[in-house]
Amino acid sequence: MDLDMLNMFVIASGTLAIPILAFVASFLLWPSALIRIYYWYWRRALGMQVRYANCDDYQFCYSYRGRPGYRPSILMLHGFSAHKDMWLSIVKFLPKNLHLVCVDMPGHEGTTRLDLDDYSISGQAKRIHQFVECIKLNRKPFHLVGTSMGGNVAGVYAAQYPEDICSLTLICPAGLPSTTDSKFIKQLRELQESRHIDRIPLIPSTPEEMADMLKLCSYVRFKVPQQILQGLVDVRIPHNEFYRKLFLEIVDEKSRHSLHENMSKIKAPTQVIWGKQDQVLDVSGASALASAIPDCHVYILENCGHSVVVERPRKTANLILEFLALLHSIDNNKKQA
Repeated sequence: MDLDMLNMFVIASGTLAIPILAFVASFLLWPSALIRIYYWYWRRALGMQVRYANCDDYQFCYSYRGRPGYRPSILMLHGFSAHKDMWLSIVKFLPKNLHLVCVDMPGHEGTTRLDLDDYSISGQAKRIHQFVECIKLNRKPFHLVGTSMGGNVAGVYAAQYPEDICSLTLICPAGLPSTTDSKFIKQLRELQESRHIDRIPLIPSTPEEMADMLKLCSYVRFKVPQQILQGLVDVRIPHNEFYRKLFLEIVDEKSRHSLHENMSKIKAPTQVIWGKQDQVLDVSGASALASAIPDCHVYILENCGHSVVVERPRKTANLILEFLALLHSIDNNKKQA
C-alpha cells in the first residue's frame, strides 16, 4: 500500500469514525437528544411538515401531510403526556394523498402552556375548535381521531361541534365509567389510600418507573434498552409538574366522565377501536359507546393493550381506511338512490 493510499484510508476512517462516535456519545450521554433526532428523521421520512398556528395570544404546533381534497381531512388528537409524533407509526400506513393533521394538545410539546388555562376536557375541546377555525380545517367536515385523553376530547368535540366533523374514530377513549376496574384504576386507589397520589403511574421520573409505565400501557412486551428509558424520562421530567396538574384536572369530577355525559349527543358515524387487554381503561367502555351512539362500529383487538397506536399501527390504519371507505360507499349509494 503506497503512502497516498494509506493517507486516504486514514482520512476515510476518520470521516466515518466521527458520526459513529457522535452517535455512541449521544446514546450514552444524551439519549434524550437521540430521541428528538429520531422523531425529526421519522417526520422527514414520512413527509410530515411542522407548522405553527397563532390564534390571538395562543400558539398551536402541528404537523401535516397532503392537502384538502375530495376525501375528508383527518385530524388526530393524542393522549395524556404524549405529542403529535405519537401518530407517526400510523401515518406510515396511510396514503400520502390523504390530508393529515396531527396537533400538539393544549400545554403539550410546542403548543402554548398557560398556568390559568382551562385544561378540563371541555376546555381542551374549545381550544381544539379554536385551532380548527384558525387553520380553516372545517371548510369541509373532517374525520376526527382521538386516543385515550384525546379520545375523550374528540368525543366531546363531536358532540359540541357536530357541523365540523363527518365521522369519528375513538381509540381506547377516556371519560367513561366502567363496571370493571382496570389495573391502573386499582393502582390509583391504592395510592390514594396510602396518600401517595403524587406517584402517578403515568408520570414516570426514573427509568424503572418508565419501564413500569410501558408494561402498564402495552400488552406487547417491548425490550427497551436502559439508555433509551433514561432518554424517555429525561424528555418528560421538565414537564412532569404540568402533567400532574393536567392529570388532576382530567380526573376531577368536571372531566372524569365527560365522554359518557356527551356520547348521546354524538350524531356522526363513529368507529371505536380498543385493545382487549387494556390495563389503563377497561375495554367494557366500548359496549357503553356502542349502546349510546346510533351508528357505531366497534373493533376489539386481541393481544393488544392501551397503546393501540404503537402496538397495532398497521391494523389501526387499515381499520380507519376501511371505515372511511364504507362511509364513502354509503354516501354514494344515497346520492344515487
